[in-house]
Amino acid sequence: LNWDEKYAAWVESMDIQAGDGTWYETFTLTTPWGKTLPAPKLECAELAIFLRITFAAWYNLPFYLTAVDGQGTRVYFGHFGARTLNARYKNTPKFGYAYKDYSDWSAEKIAAQGWPKDEKLRTLGLYGGGDEMDFVFEGAKAGGYFDEIHLNKRAGHFLRLTLAYFGSMHLAGSRNTFNIKPEALREGDVLVHRWQRQGIGHTLVVKQVDELDAGQLEAQVVSGSMPRRQPKLESPTSTKSRFTDEHGGGHGETSDGEAYAALGGGLKRFRVTKNVGGNWMNTWMAADEASWISDTDIAALSERPTTFDRILGEASPEMKRDALLEMIDDARNHLRQYPASCSARIKREDAFAKLYPLMAAEFSLSEAEVDAAYRIFEDYVFAKLEYTESKTCCWNSTTAAMFQIVMDYNLSLQETQCSEPEVFKCSGGGYEVFAAYAEATDRGHLWKAWSEDESCPQRDVQDDTIVESTSTEWCDIADGAPPSTGGCSDDGYEDNDSLSTAASLGSGSHADLAVCSGDDDYYAVNLSAGASVSISFDHSEGDLDLAIYLNGNQVDSSASVADSETVKVQAAGSYVVRVFGYQGAAGAYSLSF
Repeated sequence: LNWDEKYAAWVESMDIQAGDGTWYETFTLTTPWGKTLPAPKLECAELAIFLRITFAAWYNLPFYLTAVDGQGTRVYFGHFGARTLNARYKNTPKFGYAYKDYSDWSAEKIAAQGWPKDEKLRTLGLYGGGDEMDFVFEGAKAGGYFDEIHLNKRAGHFLRLTLAYFGSMHLAGSRNTFNIKPEALREGDVLVHRWQRQGIGHTLVVKQVDELDAGQLEAQVVSGSMPRRQPKLESPTSTKSRFTDEHGGGHGETSDGEAYAALGGGLKRFRVTKNVGGNWMNTWMAADEASWISDTDIAALSERPTTFDRILGEASPEMKRDALLEMIDDARNHLRQYPASCSARIKREDAFAKLYPLMAAEFSLSEAEVDAAYRIFEDYVFAKLEYTESKTCCWNSTTAAMFQIVMDYNLSLQETQCSEPEVFKCSGGGYEVFAAYAEATDRGHLWKAWSEDESCPQRDVQDDTIVESTSTEWCDIADGAPPSTGGCSDDGYEDNDSLSTAASLGSGSHADLAVCSGDDDYYAVNLSAGASVSISFDHSEGDLDLAIYLNGNQVDSSASVADSETVKVQAAGSYVVRVFGYQGAAGAYSLSF
């Protein structure tokens, strides 16, 4: 195997396990020194770049990425540091002088003296935050993770710097990756989704490729997200949907009339760095030459999603339906944690756009019937926004508590009669209606002001733009009635429906509790350091989930498909526990701590 094929084998070899406090599976990372860690919390493009840099650093391989900075200067970040064509780039570190390399330590020396640590690196996180990883050590962020997997501490510091400068647009460009034919698909390749020339996209890493009969393939991808998360492993059916999406460089155009295939999306492979005539050059392995597609061959590029539809294993209509519903649920789950997320709204509606023709062709259901069966109230509250015309889309720091405030406000509008929901978006220059409701319900301290968490040319818009939709109006689905609790009977601790009205509980076991649809339960509890809180229930009757807050901030959550959920705390204190139904589920439960 050449080194590029070894990289593919390394990605394929990573074991799969449940995520840390997530509802999905991720992978584990095993170092050349036998240390195994859960996958780190990263954004989508960060994951692809992290894997490539880490492999290169472990095996002393040449590597670089290139881009043009805001002043028009071509920069190169690689094994030689960060530089322009002729000099060190600005005030970036002199890595060889500033940081230590322990790569010459033997296994015996590590066993005798312990893993060498860079104490400064261990305290550092990534720009924008959201990279907290207590599963590494308490208080760890990305710097701590990098310190745990790299003997060469220069690589850890270099990773932090590079992930701050590079994103999906740099993987879409042909200087760092090249377009690959669908038939050449293998582990370690990246699938880039682009729906706009400027701004963010989405990057997925190919984790698994298996050969099936009749020349077909089966694949699985993993991806980080914004805000950062552990990589999520997708099923083969969901993966096929990703590869056949027009945002992956397929036929079709953006709202501005630009061909998707011209935006740099689609299947990519990292270029390999070689010394050519005394200069480092990003090129490819000789074996890949026949699999390359030129950036200018728009016809061949746009045909790739169609080819993937043919060569990726065919699923039954039921499997396709379930995969699309899984994608919809995944987007909803993301919105419950980060309610301003426009990418999650886009993913949900893209999945519905694929669900409609499938259900019509295979199950004889109209769009209205699909909406009645699968739309929920949240879909209307968090309607799809035009990314480039909506400042909400730049706001990545919204929280689960804010999601609950927005939902509670909208549910209050439904108390006497059905009314179309108040979409969570910028109106009149702000979000006053939701902020005022937060204050009125003693949750003003949980409402965050808008912040520009990513590049935001649309920061000055007064009113976000809702994307026109053909979906059935909410009140037509609800048949004139407000969202129902399904005949659920509240328990004796009501009214404990918010952080401010949490019911006090003493330690021990508490039975005969019940959560109703859209009516979460909150409990105030005093916990010692290292304590845990658990709920037990019958998952077949209702999928319940659990979260815990300290001073209004969520510190842990548990969302699985088992008959119990457990959250843990690190420090002693007064906490608030939230019990809620997934997708509006209701059910009886017991709680103990």
